[in-house]
Amino acid sequence: MKERIPLEEGDYYLSEQGYRVFTEKYLLKRGYCCESGCRHCPYGYNSKTNTQN
Repeated sequence: MKERIPLEEGDYYLSEQGYRVFTEKYLLKRGYCCESGCRHCPYGYNSKTNTQN
């Protein structure tokens, strides 16, 4: 099971639709790519080609 990282200010924001959008800061702190096509993915994942750059 993956470790839960506590959320801090600046780790996410709410989109216009009300979804929680994680920032690059949080995704780097988490330490791995989940391959879900996150908007701010710092790992270079491309959901269209299912590859990381």
